[in-house]
Amino acid sequence: MLHHSVLFRNVRWTRILALSMLGLVLCVSGCRKDKDFQGEMSAEELYQQATKSLNARNWGRAASAYKALQTRYPFGRYTEQSMLDLSYVYFKGGQPENALSTLDRFIRTYPAHPSVDYAYYLKGLVNYEQNLGFLEKMMPERVRDRDQSMASDSFMDFSELIRRFPDSRYVPDARQRMIFLRNNLAAYEITVAEYYMRRKAYIAAANRARYALETYPNTPQNAQALIVLHKAYTELDLPDLAESSMAVLALNYPDNYYVLGKKKKRSWADRLWPFD
Repeated sequence: MLHHSVLFRNVRWTRILALSMLGLVLCVSGCRKDKDFQGEMSAEELYQQATKSLNARNWGRAASAYKALQTRYPFGRYTEQSMLDLSYVYFKGGQPENALSTLDRFIRTYPAHPSVDYAYYLKGLVNYEQNLGFLEKMMPERVRDRDQSMASDSFMDFSELIRRFPDSRYVPDARQRMIFLRNNLAAYEITVAEYYMRRKAYIAAANRARYALETYPNTPQNAQALIVLHKAYTELDLPDLAESSMAVLALNYPDNYYVLGKKKKRSWADRLWPFD
């Protein structure tokens, strides 16, 4: 009885192994046939196959078809468009470096292409999404605590799009994204400035706050930048600069907590003499 049981298990595993090998052979054969079939396709057929895979969100298969098209047909309208589509496939497939390099190559190769504005927009979008991880999408306030090099690149990409193609249909969306990027870039500068304040590096703090004001004007962080300047200049014993920063803050943000707090701290003699 034991002999029959062992024999049965051996036969079963033999069948499983045989089926696995058959599946592997069919897979390899299918891939080989797919490649051989691609080799017989026209540029239009290859592009249609790639686009079908793109629409099905099969990023790997789409990338393979687009690259096959560019290898077999290095020139032509399908090849030009395939570079843009391949960039998008890389972007959605989690390969931002490949997406950016392909877009840069497209812009260099086809600077007068009718869709070159989309290339600039997609560059900005790739860098924008890299700056926003999953947690940052759930909690946008965390963005300011991260390295902002990709956010800066995205801001520059969108700026270039708007400068070169002000009438592009991608400009409205780019402008909205730039507002978000600008606010977070300014917030990052203030976060760094406040870190320097805690470390008593007052010159560095003042420099970062001033940079935020000059580079990213009209952001919600302007008031905090002026507060940092007032505190830093006070610590550096630069009363004229400190008073100037406070005056600008009070003029533009009269209801700010820091301004109201300073008003409340006026001395008894000052309150008796209201003629400032």
